[in-house]
Amino acid sequence: MKQLVFATNNAHKLEEAQAILSDQFVVLSLNDAGFSGDLPETNPTIRENAIQKMRFYFEASGKDCFADDTGLEVEALNGKPGVDTAHYSGSRDAQANMKLLLNNLQGTITRRARFVTVIAALVDGQEIVVEGEVWGTIAQKISGNGGFGYDPLFIPEGYDQTFAELPASVKNTMSHRARALQLFAAELKRIG
Repeated sequence: MKQLVFATNNAHKLEEAQAILSDQFVVLSLNDAGFSGDLPETNPTIRENAIQKMRFYFEASGKDCFADDTGLEVEALNGKPGVDTAHYSGSRDAQANMKLLLNNLQGTITRRARFVTVIAALVDGQEIVVEGEVWGTIAQKISGNGGFGYDPLFIPEGYDQTFAELPASVKNTMSHRARALQLFAAELKRIG
């Protein structure tokens, strides 16, 4: 089976990608592919960061690959944390990021938000870019032990539990990343 490098070493992301793409590709992490450098994320948008990471890795390795970038966009905060989602508090500490988000939403009635994942790929010389999203609201407090990142704060539409409280089997069918991966898998089948 053909190999496809996912430009990440994040175990959660890799598991999700492998589960959705395993019937088409052997999905490898950067470590699996022998790449030890850092990928740049210097653009002002989630889409541009995904494309930048994909192109950077492809130029470094010449291997078919895909990269993603994800952000949480809160309407009351004009789309923030957005591109700065992973280091909103100035660090990559999930607890600090969530606490800052809750502080910045104090007194806010509208807590509507969306998670968005953009996947950019270069496969068989073709560039593919897809976007998956899920809408929901930001909870009043951190709740749940599952997932990662902002999952303990994000309540997807149609549910009354956070991503961190929902079973992984439920979250993985409708998360932003799952939706982006499903669109990506369909594009891969289309280009054959």
